[in-house]
Amino acid sequence: MKQEALIPKVGVVTDIRQDTPDVKTFRVVGLDGNKLFEHMPGQCAMVSIPGIGEGMFSITSSPTNKEFMEFSIKKCGCLTSWLHMMDVGQEVTVRGPLGKNFPVETVPTPENGNYGLKGKDLLFIAGGIGLAPLRSVINYCRDKKRENPGAYGSLHIIYGSRSKDDLVDYQEILDEWSQDCKVDLTIDREQEGWDGHVGFIPNYVKELKPDLNRTVLICGPPIMIKFTLDGLKELGFQEEQVYTTMELRMKCGIGKCGRCNIGDKYVCKDGPVFRFDELSELPNEY
Repeated sequence: MKQEALIPKVGVVTDIRQDTPDVKTFRVVGLDGNKLFEHMPGQCAMVSIPGIGEGMFSITSSPTNKEFMEFSIKKCGCLTSWLHMMDVGQEVTVRGPLGKNFPVETVPTPENGNYGLKGKDLLFIAGGIGLAPLRSVINYCRDKKRENPGAYGSLHIIYGSRSKDDLVDYQEILDEWSQDCKVDLTIDREQEGWDGHVGFIPNYVKELKPDLNRTVLICGPPIMIKFTLDGLKELGFQEEQVYTTMELRMKCGIGKCGRCNIGDKYVCKDGPVFRFDELSELPNEY
């Protein structure tokens, strides 16, 4: 699999969904109409428009989807601007899967330092486009629970963004996730037509006082993660209970360029998924 991850595969964009004013979700299949490759939740891929550039993006569709893969991409630079100008039918190259996935199939035991998510009650906390890396995990757990209700415990999602218009996958949240998950949404400031919670995620998490037995997966802007982690600790959560992903630091994805190293760790080879007790051992530069 590692050798294959070095070789770009040609993909065709079969669907483009406008999620927010600056986020689009691209559905991609191979030239043969099949899924490009298998992956696990939390893994990434290098998406490229030849002649323009390439970038690292989370695979936001669940591995349980065997027909296609999706990427939710925020318009924020040269490559992403070109991607946002694409039409259905255009081709991109995709290299992956890259990085270490969330330990969704690992049963936590004293022997492995209680590392793993299998069978646990889970709490997902996301801010803005930070929902994209967690979407594959959420849908993976939902699908596995339908096959085996004991695969995971209950799922609780806390998600916030600047405004209602900036909530990624909002329709999926309303139509699907709210049916089998506890979902709490918030936006930063009051907005006409929004009757839900208003306020920043770190404060909202403390207001909700989630169950201390849950394992937490968190993704969003660094400042949000920092204050949310502080709030979780105030509530009584331990760093060993909290996972995050740092795929934004990944560059080449294969441990060659050295641009993602933190201390003695390479985010692309040792991550991008880390538990916070692992990160606390590293230099304070992430």
